Amino acid sequence: MAPTGQPHFITIAPGSGFDVDLDLRYATADNLTGSPLYSRPTCLLHPAAAACLARAVTRAGALGLRLRIFDAYRPPQAQWALWRALPDPVFIADPREGSNHTRGVAVDLTLAQGDGTPLDMGTGFDDMSPRAYHTDDTVPAEVQRNRALLMGIMAVAGWTHYVSEWWHYQLPDAHRYPLVDDGALGPRLTA
Repeated sequence: MAPTGQPHFITIAPGSGFDVDLDLRYATADNLTGSPLYSRPTCLLHPAAAACLARAVTRAGALGLRLRIFDAYRPPQAQWALWRALPDPVFIADPREGSNHTRGVAVDLTLAQGDGTPLDMGTGFDDMSPRAYHTDDTVPAEVQRNRALLMGIMAVAGWTHYVSEWWHYQLPDAHRYPLVDDGALGPRLTA
């Protein structure tokens, strides 16, 4: 059942019970807008999503791998900035309908080796092209295996994938969770 009332999200960070690497691209200019969207690098998830992420971290760790997170909770203001940069619903959720990131139940991530070296996924994060599709068979076999490995880890941990972005995962019932405004979680994240 989706939660109601005041939202309480979990901070995802090394040392906070999550052995992950953070590369929060929307807190930097290294994203499709070319400008930072967040005023500080903070990674937040709804408790249900955080529990699934914890399971994925454990699964990856058992294979000698790490998760590297690019984005999690995304304020509506940041969703609008992305939509203005690329108003294509294949890659960016229309902010008028809401994003599962804005619900705190979606995460963008990749796999890295234990030493932090990322596995080759064939494209970078936010590569908004058909090469980023899970089903793209033009990428090398190693890339297909790496994407399948990430998908397997995430699926076993309770996530579903988004077909157009190899990095995007969300809870299966994501639309049942409410959209959460930036100020509802404490100090604003948007720049």
